[in-house]
Amino acid sequence: MKGTTVKKKAFLATLAAGAMVISLAACSSGGDSGEGGGDGGLVGVAMPTKSSERWINDGNAVKEQLEAEGFTVDLQYAEDDIPMQVSQIENMITKGAKALIVASIDGTTLTSVLQDAADADIPVIAYDRLIRDTENVDYYASFDNFKVGQQQAWSLLNGLGLVELDGTPIEGAPAGPFNVELFAGSLDDNNAFFFYDGAMDVLQPLIDAKTIVVKSGQTDIEQVATLRWDGEEAQSRMENILTSTYSDGSVVNGVLSPYDGISRGIISALEGSGYAVGPEWPAISGQDAELDSVKAIVAGEQYGTIFKDTRKLAEVAVSMTLALLNGSEPEINNTTDYDNGVKVVDSYLLDSSIVIKDNITEQLVDSGYWTQAEIDG
Repeated sequence: MKGTTVKKKAFLATLAAGAMVISLAACSSGGDSGEGGGDGGLVGVAMPTKSSERWINDGNAVKEQLEAEGFTVDLQYAEDDIPMQVSQIENMITKGAKALIVASIDGTTLTSVLQDAADADIPVIAYDRLIRDTENVDYYASFDNFKVGQQQAWSLLNGLGLVELDGTPIEGAPAGPFNVELFAGSLDDNNAFFFYDGAMDVLQPLIDAKTIVVKSGQTDIEQVATLRWDGEEAQSRMENILTSTYSDGSVVNGVLSPYDGISRGIISALEGSGYAVGPEWPAISGQDAELDSVKAIVAGEQYGTIFKDTRKLAEVAVSMTLALLNGSEPEINNTTDYDNGVKVVDSYLLDSSIVIKDNITEQLVDSGYWTQAEIDG
């Protein structure tokens, strides 16, 4: 993917006046059938897990916005169980879903069930995670994920005093070297590669210049990946790095983390190894502006996070759904970067922003994403 930012177009969504009426069966157990929805038809929404705060927020936002447009929503969480997600989508098809919005657990495992959707003329929107290896995904709603990776690196370097939040070098910045360790997301999530590629686009020149030293030597994504984005796995890997690489008295100055849950695992490992918040505490990046990590930023444990407004992403996915069901073309702004192995999926990419302690109010409170009481609580 190119490093240039895709500029966000003005978002247009027109809606035909008529509504589709369908008799709905009861939803399967373990999900939310959206009682109280309208008669516009059933839309299936498949989310990966409730173990991450952000996916709960995403699911609720999509459900609420679809219901406001008159649809009944079958919202299901698969708890990172791939066969369960496949079964949930199969049930949505069987119950007569008019469209599917899918945030996949593993974007390579849905080929067969999405063929069933295509055979039933059900459009499919990939939500934030690209669905791979199938022609039966119609559109993709996400963020500029390469830029998200760049922002993670910029926030880390800002914490080290090297660059501004937009990546501009700071005049008179320290020469280093800084010991930095690298973490990436789950290899079964296409986004993990975009995040890591974006981050390394920023960090590699500094590694080459020896301003940054990856003391563990672990720089390949296969070495630094974190299966299922699991914080406990990240904590275990960080503990191993500290034991194997930093027992000589050297210290970690920074950690590239692609997700807040991973960041919290890293923080636990550092605390368990005797690190204390203060001038020597490492700068740690993150993503998703989860409430616990926003509190960690306030406490000085995590330096920054990337704010991806799930409310706006839900708006894009819902608008795509409405356009498809009304026979019109959804708004897109990227037709080149998201090749799923079978085709390039037309996409709409949203912007993200860096959150650090100094701009929490501006970014998260003023936007209504979190209240000050929630952050202080």
